[in-house]
Amino acid sequence: MSKIKIFSLGGLNENGKNMYIVEVDQDILVLDAGLKNADDNLLGVDYILPNYDYLKENEKRVKGIFITHGHDEQLGAIPDILRDLPNLKIYGTKFTLEILKEELESSEIKNAKLVEIKPHRKINFGKTSVFPISLSHSVPDCVGYVLNTDQGAIVYTGNFMFDPSMIGNYQTDIGKLAYIGKQGVLCLMSESLYAPRKGFTSPQHRIQSLINETLNKYDGRIIFHVSSTQLYRIQELFYSIMDTDRNIVIMGKRLEKLIHTAIDQNYISFDQSRIQNLRHLNDDHIIILVSDEREKPFSNIKRILRGYDKFIKLTEKDTVMFASPVYEGMERTAAKIFDDISKIGANFVEVSGKKYLDQHASSEDLMMMIALMQPKYYFPVIGEYRHQVENAKVALKVGMKEENILLRLNGQIATFIDGTLIDKNESVKVDDILVDGKTIGDVGELVLKDRELLSDNGIVIVSATLDKTTKKVLAGPEILTRGFVYVKDSIDLIKEAERISLEVINENTKPNYIEFNKIKSGIRDKLGKYLYQETECKPMILIVVQEV
Repeated sequence: MSKIKIFSLGGLNENGKNMYIVEVDQDILVLDAGLKNADDNLLGVDYILPNYDYLKENEKRVKGIFITHGHDEQLGAIPDILRDLPNLKIYGTKFTLEILKEELESSEIKNAKLVEIKPHRKINFGKTSVFPISLSHSVPDCVGYVLNTDQGAIVYTGNFMFDPSMIGNYQTDIGKLAYIGKQGVLCLMSESLYAPRKGFTSPQHRIQSLINETLNKYDGRIIFHVSSTQLYRIQELFYSIMDTDRNIVIMGKRLEKLIHTAIDQNYISFDQSRIQNLRHLNDDHIIILVSDEREKPFSNIKRILRGYDKFIKLTEKDTVMFASPVYEGMERTAAKIFDDISKIGANFVEVSGKKYLDQHASSEDLMMMIALMQPKYYFPVIGEYRHQVENAKVALKVGMKEENILLRLNGQIATFIDGTLIDKNESVKVDDILVDGKTIGDVGELVLKDRELLSDNGIVIVSATLDKTTKKVLAGPEILTRGFVYVKDSIDLIKEAERISLEVINENTKPNYIEFNKIKSGIRDKLGKYLYQETECKPMILIVVQEV
C-alpha cells in the first residue's frame, strides 16, 4: 500500500494562508495556496505568505495546486509562488480561474499553466486520482477535493456550508458527498472557523432583508462596501436594487471587470444597463459599490474618508454599508473607519457578526459533513487553534474516536500506512513570508521592531563632520529629531545632547586616527541613557560621522 503524509504549510492556528499538502508515495498534491492579511501590529506589511521552500525542494514531485474557490485566503499566494515555480500547474473551476487570471495579470505573471476543472470529473495521477465536488460558499464554482488512494479517500472541504436555497453555481451536491462516504473515507479535512457556533449557518448568512431595510430607510447615496469576490453578497444587493429605481456605479476597474464577467457568464443576474459610469457618482439615490484591494482590507474606503479619492467625497447625506462582519485582527482598523464616518456625519450600517454570518460551516454543518463522509480520521483545518479544538469537540459529539481526531500545527506530519495513523513525530520547516510592497521575505522581526520603535518613540539623528587631516570637528555635532520632541520647546535638551555627543567624539579621536565604532556605540549608550532619564522615551539613535 501507499505511504500517505498529510500536513500544512499554513492555515492551522491562524486565519488565512491556507496551504495543505497530501503526499501519496512520491506524488505531492497541494490543496489551496492562500495569503493572510497583515493585522495592525505588522507595521507596513501588506500581506503574509506561507513559506513554500518545501515545494521548491520537491518541485519535480508536485503534481499541482488545487484551488477550492476564488478567495485570497485560498489562492492569494499563487502569483508569488509562480515567480519561483513557473511550471507549476494550477487547477481550479472556471470562475475560480477567472479571478486568478486577474491576480496574475496585475502581478505581471504570464504563461501560467492554468488547468480548468469541472465538478464531478475525475483527474488521474497514476494510481491516485482527484475528484472535485460542488460545495456552497460565498463565491460560485466552489469545490472540495476528494483524493482517492488505495487506503481510502482523503477529503478536503475548504470553506463550505449547507443551504438548500443556494442553487446553480452555488449548490452543494449532497448525493455525491453521501456516495463518497459510502466508498470509504480515510481522512476528512474540514474547516473550523465557525465550529464554536451552534446550529447551522443558514439562514444567518443572508442579509438581503438588511439591504432592503437600508435602501428603504436612506434616500441619499449609499456606498456598499464588499469583498470583490463575495459574489453571493453582491447578488443579494442586485436583487434588492432590481426592486427599486436606483442605479449602481462600480468603483475600480478590477471589480467592474469581475462583475461584468460574472453577469456575462451567468454567475450573477442583473440588468447591465443599470450599471452607470463614474459621471453618475453624485446622482441622488445612486448605489456605489466599493471593494478592497487584493491584500489591503478597507484600503479604498479609507482613501475616500481621507479625501484622497479623486472621484468621490463622502458627505453627511451619504450612507455607508459594510456587507460582511469584521474579521479577527481588523477590529481596530474597522472601529477607526466607523469613527471617521461618524465624524463626517454620514450614516453607516454595520453587518453584526453576532446576528449575521459569513458562509462558513457552523457546528451542525460540520456534524452533517462528518455524518455524510463517515471518516476513519478527522483533521480540523482552517482556523485558530481554539477553533480546531471546538471542531474536534463537534466530531466527538457525532461518535468520532478521540484518538482518531488529529489536532496539528503547521508543519506537523500525519503519516498513514495500511490505513492506520503512524505517529512518527515528523515535521517540515514552516514560517511566515512577510511581503511589503515588492519586497518579499526581507521584512523580518528586526525590521518590525525598528518600525515599532519609530512609531512609538521617534528618531534622533546625530551628525558631525571632521577634518580628514587634523581630525578636528569642523561642523556639529548637530541633533535632528523626528517624532521624538518638539525642538523649539526642548532647546536645553538638544544642547545637552550635542554636548554629550561632542564629548564622546573627542574621547575617541586621536591625532592620526578616529575610532568610528567607539564613537557610534558611545553616543548610543550615553545619549540614550540621558534621553530616557529626561523623557522616559527610547528613540532610535542614528549617528552619521564623516571626514572631509
